[in-house]
Amino acid sequence: MPPKRSRSKRLGSLSSTRPPTVKSKQAALSSKATRTLIRSHHQLLKAKAQAERAGDEARVSSINAQIQANGGLESYQTASKLGQSLERGGDSSKVLIDWIKPQLNEWNTTMSKLRVLEVGALSTKNTCSRTPSLDVSRIDLNSQEPGILKQDFMERPLPSTDEERFHVISLSLVLNYVPDATGRGEMLKRCVKFLTSKCCPISLPPTLFLVLPVACVDNSRYLTEERLNDILANLGFHLAQIV
Repeated sequence: MPPKRSRSKRLGSLSSTRPPTVKSKQAALSSKATRTLIRSHHQLLKAKAQAERAGDEARVSSINAQIQANGGLESYQTASKLGQSLERGGDSSKVLIDWIKPQLNEWNTTMSKLRVLEVGALSTKNTCSRTPSLDVSRIDLNSQEPGILKQDFMERPLPSTDEERFHVISLSLVLNYVPDATGRGEMLKRCVKFLTSKCCPISLPPTLFLVLPVACVDNSRYLTEERLNDILANLGFHLAQIV
């Protein structure tokens, strides 16, 4: 397997990833309230996973009720869209395009487009989607607009031909949504199976664009930036860019 690039991004000022697609009434949610809702959702998912492992069905039911009381996945996505608006950070796919722009400049209309899989897509109008050299496939657990397939990446059928694989996979604020370490590891392993092993029309190796909240590597008891790089290297990736 040829070497692949790991796009590991630590979000500081870029705590957001996609262009604004929310309605004006949703914009009333303050930055602080947005962060609180997102943080609470992740904490509840983590607590639910722990309760499931312990076989505590009553606790699981209680947490599910709390999640629904907070608005469930739809409210989380609304907060994510708002928190990821241009006014609050911008579109992380712009970072991806900026990073691979030298290679994209090699592309011309006689070549086939580069296949991109965007996992956890919230918009069909981000920078990646507006780049003519890219053919973007978008999936999300709870699709909110046409052009985004409702699908769990972990249940997506494995590719049987290289034409079903991708030159670039984007995991932007997706890996941190998985509540346990085993699941996160399995998601990273699965990415390898979906990346093409053949040469690209341009000088771009198979690429994983990984976006994580900075707290996941700076304030974690179990994960450091060095440890994350070791895990990715074990899967055959090497670090190409980081912010």
